[in-house]
Parts: sequence; C-alpha cells; structure tokens
Amino acid sequence: MRFVLPLLAAAIAAGVQAAPTPITLDQAMANPDWIGNPVESAWWGWDSKQVYFKQKRSGSAVRDMYQVNGAAVKLVEEKQLANLDSAEVIYNRERTRAVLQRNGDLFERDLKTGALTQIVRGTTPASDAQYAADGNHVQFRVGSDWFSWSRAERLVSPVVLLRTAKDPDAAPDADFRRDMQLRLMSTLARLKQEKDETRDQRNADRAADATRAPLPVYLGEKVTIETSSLSPDGRYLLVVTAAKDGDKRRVGKMPKYVTESGYEETDDERKRVSEAGPLQHQLKLVEVATRKVTELSFDDLPGIKADPLAEMRAAQKLDPLKGNRGLRFEAREESIRWSANGARVAVMAQAIDNKDRWIAGVDLAAGKLKPLHRLSDAAWVNNRGNDFGWQPDNSTLWYESEESGYSHLYLQAADGKTRALTSGKWEESNVTWSGDGQTAYFMCNPKLPGTYEVCSTSTRDGALKELTALGGVESFTLSPDGRKLLVRYSTAYMPTQIGTVSSGGGAVTQLTDTRTAEFKAREWIQPEIVAVPSTHGADPVWAKLYRPATLEAGKKYPIVMFVHGAGYLQNVTRRYPVYFREQMFHNLLVQKGYIVLDMDYRASLGYGRDWRTAIYRQMGHPELEDYIDGLNWMVANQQGDARNVGIYGGSYGGFMTFMALLRAPEQFKAGAALRPVTDWTTYNHEYTANILNTPELDPQAYKVSSPIEYADKLQGHLLIAHGMIDDNVFYQDSVRMAQRFIELKKDNWELASYPLERHGFVHPEAWYDEYRRIYQLFERTLK
Repeated sequence: MRFVLPLLAAAIAAGVQAAPTPITLDQAMANPDWIGNPVESAWWGWDSKQVYFKQKRSGSAVRDMYQVNGAAVKLVEEKQLANLDSAEVIYNRERTRAVLQRNGDLFERDLKTGALTQIVRGTTPASDAQYAADGNHVQFRVGSDWFSWSRAERLVSPVVLLRTAKDPDAAPDADFRRDMQLRLMSTLARLKQEKDETRDQRNADRAADATRAPLPVYLGEKVTIETSSLSPDGRYLLVVTAAKDGDKRRVGKMPKYVTESGYEETDDERKRVSEAGPLQHQLKLVEVATRKVTELSFDDLPGIKADPLAEMRAAQKLDPLKGNRGLRFEAREESIRWSANGARVAVMAQAIDNKDRWIAGVDLAAGKLKPLHRLSDAAWVNNRGNDFGWQPDNSTLWYESEESGYSHLYLQAADGKTRALTSGKWEESNVTWSGDGQTAYFMCNPKLPGTYEVCSTSTRDGALKELTALGGVESFTLSPDGRKLLVRYSTAYMPTQIGTVSSGGGAVTQLTDTRTAEFKAREWIQPEIVAVPSTHGADPVWAKLYRPATLEAGKKYPIVMFVHGAGYLQNVTRRYPVYFREQMFHNLLVQKGYIVLDMDYRASLGYGRDWRTAIYRQMGHPELEDYIDGLNWMVANQQGDARNVGIYGGSYGGFMTFMALLRAPEQFKAGAALRPVTDWTTYNHEYTANILNTPELDPQAYKVSSPIEYADKLQGHLLIAHGMIDDNVFYQDSVRMAQRFIELKKDNWELASYPLERHGFVHPEAWYDEYRRIYQLFERTLK
C-alpha cells in the first residue's frame, strides 16, 4: 500500500510535477541557516492577541525574540523585555491571573488589565510555582526551600526550609557513658536542663512570632533531596529522597585531544548500565505546622513484593530480592500532583526493574499510600504517555495509560470507577485541559501513524474531534482566554512554523514562514509514505520512499536503506524531519541513480505497545526482519537491485547498520555505521535496562543484541564514523569494534574519527566529510 502526500498527489494529477532541483553534497551539509531557521519556541501574550517566538539568528548562535500582532512580525526590542510574557505560565482556577517564570524569576500577570508584578528576583532560580488554595498567594521553591508570596502584602515568606542534616536539637543517640555522667554530676545535669529550657523557649517564641521564618525541617545527613512538592493549602510537603553517596558505579573519563590549551583534557562520562544502579527513592510526608516527618511505606502497592525477574536472578545465582522491589519517582517534580484545594494528592512511582508503574493517593492524616492505578508490562512500562493530574472538582483523577495497547486518556472518579476518554489503534499525547476541565486537547494520529493533528474530547461524551488538518502538527498551546490554539507545525520541506486556530477547530491562520527565498525556490523529491507488508505477523511497516518520478523501464536501481536513531523515535511522518540533512542526501542519491527507503521499524514511536516492545531481550532482530522485508519490497515493487543494497544510520541506526552487515551479510553489501552502539553493556542504564534488563541479570539478551558479538561475520564493505567526544554513545564503542576487526583480520572497513564532534555533529566540515565518505562508499560498492 502506498500513501502519497496530498500536495504531491495533486501535482501528479495535474501533470505539473516539477523536476527536482539538483542538490550538491556541499550544499546539503552546509550550515542550515541557508534553509531558514525554524521557530524554536512560541507562546501567547497575556491578552490572547499577541504571540511571541524565538528563532536562531542567521550566522550566529544568538536567539532573537519576535512579536506577532495580527499580520505584523517585529523584533522585540530590549526596552520591551521587562514586560514580556513567558512560555512558562501557571494559571489560577478562574484563569484571570497567571504566574510567569522568566530567567529564573517569578512574576504575576493580571489577565484583565495586563498589569505585571514581580514576585521574586534572585540569583538562584525559583521553580515549581503554583497558586495556593486561597488564590491570594503564590507558592514556589528555591533550591530545597519553599516560599509563599502574598499579593495583598507584597511579601515573600518561607514556608518550609528543608535540611539534609541531623537536627541539632534532637536528643542524642543512646550512650551509657553520657547517661552515667548526667546521673553522677549534678552540675552537668543542671547545665543541660538550662540549655534545653533555653532552646525550647527560643523555638516556642519563634513558632509564635508570625514575622519570623519557621524552624528548618531536618531529614538527616544520610539522604539527598531529589524533589519536593508543597500542598496548595500549605499544610503538607511531600519529599522524594535517595541515599547519599549510594551510587557506587564507576565513572569513566572521556579524553579530548583538540583543545584550546593544547593539552589533552578529560570529562567525566555518564555511568553505564548495571544491576548496581540507579538508586531507589523514598517518599516522606512532612506536616508543615509541626515539622513532623513520616516515611511513607510502599507495602500497599500491589505487586511491590513480587519479583518478575526472579527466575533470571536464580539462573544467574544472584541473591533473591528481600522485601519490596526498589522504585523511583522518575519524573521528579512531575511525579507529585496536588488537587487545587490541597485536599488530595497523587504520586507516580515506577519500579526500578521497569515492569510496573503505580499511581497512588496519600492518606495525609494517616500517613499511608492508597493505590489508585497500576500499569504492568512483561517487557517494560513506557516512560512516555504517563501524565496525570486532578480535575477542577478536586476529586476526579485523570491519567494517561498504555493499558489498551495504545496511549490513551482516562478519568477515575472518587469512588474508583474509571472510564476511557479516548480509544483506538492510535496514540494520544501532550494533554492540555480547558480551564473548566470539560475539554481535553491533545496530539493525535487516528488517520495514519505519521499524520499528527490537534484533537479534543469532552468529558461528557468522549467524542473525538480533530481540530486541525495540517498533518504535521508538532505541539500546541491553549490561549489564556481558552478560545484559540497556537500551533507549531511543519511539512517535509518546511521547518517548524506557527499558526493559530480556534479551540473549536477550523482553518489555521499561518503566522510565519521563515524559509529563505533560495530554499523555497527549490523543487524537492516528495517522500512517498508507503506501507511495507510484514512477513513476520506484524502490522505493515510504514516507510518513506525516495525515487524518481518515473522509473526507467528494465533498469535495476541500487538500494540505499536509512535507519533512524534513538530506537523509540518516529521518522515516517508528515513533519519536517529531524534528519533534514539526510533527506537532502536522499535527494542527492536519487539524483545519482539510487532509490532510498527510510523505515519506522519495530521499536519506533507512534505505533502502540506491541510495536514498541517487540525488541525486548532481542534488540536488532525484529528490526532487521523489517529491513529485509523492506529490501524485498523494493526489489518486487520499485525495480530495486537485490545484489546492490546499502544501509546507513546514526546512533541506533549505526547499531542497526552493524546488525544488518553482520547478521545478514548475504543481503547487505555495504553500510555506514555512524556513532554506533556496538556493545549495549556500555550504554546508559535508563534506556538499556528497560529493554535488556541488566548485564548481570540477563547476559544472554546483551550477547544476542550486541554487534561486537558478531564481528567475525563481517563480509561486506563498512564505514564507521564517530565523534571522539561523544558523551552519549562513547567513542570507545567504535574503537573496541575496530580492535575486534583487527584481531579477526577483517578487510574492507574503515574508521573515521572526528575530534571535535559529540553525538550530534554540529560543524558543517564534519558533516560534509562524513557524508562524502558515505557517498563514496555507495558509489564504490553498489554500482
């Protein structure tokens, strides 16, 4: 099945499809300023009439700010900066006032008059701002301390001062010698009594004096504070902690050879995946008035004591788990959500083994967790699509869940009854609620996996409504008055722009087109979105096809297959691709006689739970099956030459290039592995342990998933390209693979190293050199 983008279809039907403008490699890999820089961020003005956005200045790293008022777009002047609105906005319940965060400071905007009042100005950024339950105060955090600003008094007051230290006023630990001294020495006993009385009186005076700061809350010297959240009524504080200095994983050093100093320098590397990390979290409840701290038990979370990996643990002769499984509040401050009146709170925790995610309420009076929802997955729970919060009635919980197989939106009433607001074989994401909580706005892709719009649904009937018809929506923001949406969107050859549309749907008013005249004047090969049938029982594999408008009769075209990175990323969409340089390179390849296929293989984002988890414990295997299906489809349907197939990609795409050349050498003749993972034991814990568990626990999964284990199978022609200061996938991955090839006496491979590049290349010279090598590899081996 082939789906041609509407603009292309119309052009073909009219017989006016223009020939693509030739592109050179130097132009494709040049500084992208020549294209016209996209809108990077955009936000509403307080009056819902003006819009602001940021854009990179051409020829500079500086970002400029622009104001859009009607059809007029103008540069924001320095004298306007003090009164500007911000993209970071918190509204009050009535949506008549808003807290703005700008440069780490806080302001309040009156949305009726436009008056702006500064709340705090400091050198340490304020964060987590929220309106207090009474609507007359604004609460916020600076470091670990919480403050409240009174609108009436224009006064900032401390509410809770957290300290990771031992309480100096706490009773000392039991000590028989001290007890004996106080018993025998009356003078010592009297001095101690006087000291205690003085301290108690001092503390009592401080507590009784409303003009003074409260006493600190001491959590002990053995913990670190991960995050905290204050109830809007100011009565309670939830604190997430971890053991201080508990992570014993080794930190490596990354050498830098080209430096300003002329000497070799080093940076600390991230930590590697291991059974030893990350640290589990604890949750503490602080009663603000009394400073009482209660450690909340996780015992009541369903399944917390069951080890889903017990059999693996036994097989590796590892000690069985004792007590509860460890858990973490991965989203930090986003893991705790209070109702607007402060009466209810929900927390979201995730098991460190990644098999469970819980939402729990807290019985504040009893100091106990109350389970509200559990999401389990035999592979791993998705870290995306897990937002949650409270409706304006202060009793109805909303949350996202992948329990149906796709990410959707749910409501849970106070009695525990749950209903789905969205459903179907598509994904909902990025929820925004109307001020009255009656309408949910979100990103959706119900038509096709790669076609994204803004949708809405009503809590009354759950009816789905598509509000836009753009195809490539990237994000949106609801206006302060709730009547319009500010939409960021793009197309295959148009970087991100902005427009506005009614919150009830309709035609979009385009506000920007930042492309240069030179770029807009060019004709490009429009990618055809095609559905490649799977021979492995999976849904069709969606892909982008780049080919000549007319295939030459009887000709066999060499095939190039592109593999996107990140694993869990979606590249087959109607948006402007992250891989825009690669898209121009694909135009060049078609220009030189190739046909190109870019696939959203199994593990890609946007296709539901089963697609996402198909690679559990076998990375590189289902994806390779998909690419072989794509190769065969190109041969059967696009006059592809099965004898001349190349493959390339970066990061996960580099990993997959290795897997293709090493595990299917009879089908892939040449490949370019860019910044590739060659051994998953060297990658980070947060990503890798989701999919492969840990190396100590599941060594077989790492063995079958790591290209370095297949190095002896290399037969084709291989280019490895890697930035030497890559702090994501370490350069060491490519160096170790090179050593394996040397020891195995392998031929027809090369390693290109880039001393000043990290994971994502930034210098045009390096981009050009890398893609010149890729192009020459394909020219040399596929023709």
